[in-house]
Amino acid sequence: MKKLLTGLFLSILVLALAACGTDKKEDANSASGDKTDSKENVTLKVGASNTPHAVILDKAKPILAEKGIDLEIETYTDYVLPNQDLESKELDANYFQHIPYLELQIKDNGYDFVNAGGVHIEPIGIYSKKYKSLEELPEGATILLSNSVSDHGRMLSLLEAKGLIKLKEGIDKTAAEIKDIDENLKNFKFDANTAPEMLVQMYENDEGDAVLINSNFAIDNGLNPIEDAISLEDKESPYVNIIAVRAGDESRPEIKTLLEVLTSKEIQDFILEEWKGAVVPVQ
Repeated sequence: MKKLLTGLFLSILVLALAACGTDKKEDANSASGDKTDSKENVTLKVGASNTPHAVILDKAKPILAEKGIDLEIETYTDYVLPNQDLESKELDANYFQHIPYLELQIKDNGYDFVNAGGVHIEPIGIYSKKYKSLEELPEGATILLSNSVSDHGRMLSLLEAKGLIKLKEGIDKTAAEIKDIDENLKNFKFDANTAPEMLVQMYENDEGDAVLINSNFAIDNGLNPIEDAISLEDKESPYVNIIAVRAGDESRPEIKTLLEVLTSKEIQDFILEEWKGAVVPVQ
């Protein structure tokens, strides 16, 4: 009987110590923040032009955080590095370019990129310090264009749409170049030697008679395309600014969520309110 009681006591003592050890382990896990059921946020690094791209991304950042995505925004002031950094995997995606530019970059550099989806359009504008309308542009006026060939088709198409030139029949107008002008009704001189980011400075310095400027550079330098341009590209422009990713990454859940947020009504309303039509969201 004595042996039985002793054995029973020892069994209870072992169970108590085991339970105590389990409690301590659970307490230690709780204190260290070890939550096996919790999921950490995914970090997504996106390269963008300062305005409007980075501004739009910053607005989307808290929304993405609620959906488990920590957005890191890397800003750029040129059109070359964002694609180089995407290829080298410094970025998960970039948001600064329209579709024709992406296609040209893929062709020229062999990038294995895809368009994950469109977000907005930035209507290109024609600016002049000397003249208040296109009709006032004189015979032989000098028109300054970007030296980025991917911009030429868009700029020349705008000039054609405004009745200033005619392009050759049958050409792909998104890829048009100055040599594709068939009719130059006022014998304009076209100067395409200026980097896109320097066109605002050329305008401010009163260079040329008219300057064609991308809206992101105009806005970034304090111009209001709607108020300051003497003519603006139609809102139906095919030059949609997109999220570009490495091929295959377009199916990543966090990339899909990024596009869902950027094309949500909340972000679309923000774009319209912030830029009053100088930047137009994709509907």
